[in-house]
Amino acid sequence: MALVDMPIEKLRSYKPKLTKEKDFDKFWKNTLAESKSQPLNVKMERIDYPVKKLEAYKVFYDGFNGGRMCGFLLKEKGAKNTPGLLSIHGYSGHKGVVADYLSWVFQGYTVFTIDVRGQAGESGDGAIYQGGHVWGWMTQGILNPKEYYYRLVYMDCVRALDILCAQKEVDLKRIAVTGGSQGGGLTLAVCALDPRPKIGAAWMPFLCHFSRGVEIAENPYKEILGFMKQHPSTETQVFKTLSYVDNMNLADRIKARMHVSVGMQDIICPPSTIFAAFNHLKCKKDLVVYTYAGHEGVGVHGEDKLKWMAKYI
Repeated sequence: MALVDMPIEKLRSYKPKLTKEKDFDKFWKNTLAESKSQPLNVKMERIDYPVKKLEAYKVFYDGFNGGRMCGFLLKEKGAKNTPGLLSIHGYSGHKGVVADYLSWVFQGYTVFTIDVRGQAGESGDGAIYQGGHVWGWMTQGILNPKEYYYRLVYMDCVRALDILCAQKEVDLKRIAVTGGSQGGGLTLAVCALDPRPKIGAAWMPFLCHFSRGVEIAENPYKEILGFMKQHPSTETQVFKTLSYVDNMNLADRIKARMHVSVGMQDIICPPSTIFAAFNHLKCKKDLVVYTYAGHEGVGVHGEDKLKWMAKYI
């Protein structure tokens, strides 16, 4: 694909027609109710960590419809009335190490970060998918919206929010969600499916405008293309399933204030996929365009996000 898939002037008005199925809202209403009916079975293990002011735990809880999730819960000792931050990692990654989050803790946040099910961390995927898939996770259960991998992941993240909001020191009026790439897409999804977040910061978000992503992007969107190459008769059903988890379709549900970034040289999450979701947001929103960035961490982005979050939470 071209390094810039559309001119910025066109991107700012790029607002493709939504692909919601008629039962879209009912689908998510029922999914959320199903998740709430399942106990979390939380287990917390204290982490002995060589930072005296830190209180750290490894947390386990039941994933949605199977699997055991793992995350870190981190706070400053004696913390009271803190904002809560749910942080979610990128595709095929993991939660990292405790030190990755110390800057947030010592800015006064209670932080909960999780491993996405079945990826490189400690969270297992106990779901049963009818049929096979190609490499990665994008096509697991892709022929049935109720079995699809990201339906389960979205609920795992909402359930993580339950745990964060249950912490006695967390101010429920100051809940934030953040992440990059896959974590950015999951930030959008959590803010769309749950009213508790007040702000969300999505760095170069994935899981937006799937039809465009499959058409022009590199992996992981190419996993979907790979599946349809082998099973061309499934195309209609594949995109029907994806329509339920497409953040372009979820965007207008978001009430939290959003901070979204885009790299104009990004071939993993191309600008047009991100603008498609951003332009459908009806909430208060802020966009940062990095003209010369691809899909890599931009040092200045961390500064931009830190200042933005401090301003609004």
